Amino acid sequence: MSQTTTTINEARRTRAGVARAKFASFMQRQGALVALLVVCVFAAMRYDSFLTPENLLNVLRQNSMLGLVALGMTFVILTGGIDLSVGSLLAVAGVIAANLAGRGVLIAVLVAIGFTTLLGTINGVVIARARIQPFITTLAMMIAARGLALAYTGEQSVRVSRLSEGFTWLGRGWVGPIPVPVLILAVAFAVGWIVLKYTRFGRHVYALGDNEEAARLMGLNVGRVTLGVYALSGLLAGLAGVILAARLGAGQPVAGTGWELDAIAAVVVGGTLLTGGQGGVGGSLVGVLLLGVIFNLFNLEGTISSWWQWVLRGIFLLAVVIVQNRLGARK
Repeated sequence: MSQTTTTINEARRTRAGVARAKFASFMQRQGALVALLVVCVFAAMRYDSFLTPENLLNVLRQNSMLGLVALGMTFVILTGGIDLSVGSLLAVAGVIAANLAGRGVLIAVLVAIGFTTLLGTINGVVIARARIQPFITTLAMMIAARGLALAYTGEQSVRVSRLSEGFTWLGRGWVGPIPVPVLILAVAFAVGWIVLKYTRFGRHVYALGDNEEAARLMGLNVGRVTLGVYALSGLLAGLAGVILAARLGAGQPVAGTGWELDAIAAVVVGGTLLTGGQGGVGGSLVGVLLLGVIFNLFNLEGTISSWWQWVLRGIFLLAVVIVQNRLGARK
């Protein structure tokens, strides 16, 4: 009888352990979505203006550029890397595009994005070929690119020509009821999701982040994948910079300061592990929206200064990383 009881208790403990592991796995993958829903319900109950179309579209439009940066950061982090240069690349693209806007939208956009893609490719080459750590490489690029933006502009903002209505449309225009930046963000994330889920490059990104040595032994061209993700990060940071310049009507050499940290926070909050190999663009989009809604609540509250918002942002990110690590251990 005692042996039977022991067996039953062990089976119950096993089932309970499996249930806890499944719950931890679910929360690690979908915890940001659950938190977003909870925050939205709270906001809707506390603030009458939260669910108005104007406020919701404003949240989406304001965070669309950060969303593009976070999309590129997702690919980088999935490989186990990091890109600290995206904020500076955003500024470089913005001042280049603003300066060239008078020569035509296509020229301004292609030159700006092409240049930041080149800088991102340089990051990838140094990391893959010279075997320098991503943190050091992209930190150096962050400093150099910011200096380049300041030198290019003489530390002054570059105004967009008043005749460049086609350029400013990228940041202020509408397609039906949808702001153009939001539409660009939706298309970019849709393409990113397809690439990760259905293409060979996407599978290689996950394989590299899961185990670089094993991926190399399987014949994966690690250098090519590394170069690809950093070039993509540079491209998307450049696109975000173009849209920001179009929205503001000027390219600012100090734009994007701290955006690399916001992008990393959104990706981590969305469930992508900093060690790589697990996560996805859907979670990053939810992370961007969650952070955007939280800071929208700060603005609606009106009693929290911008400095304390930074403090709360840091505490929130640290708490998410701690919870994510605990859930990963339980899983």
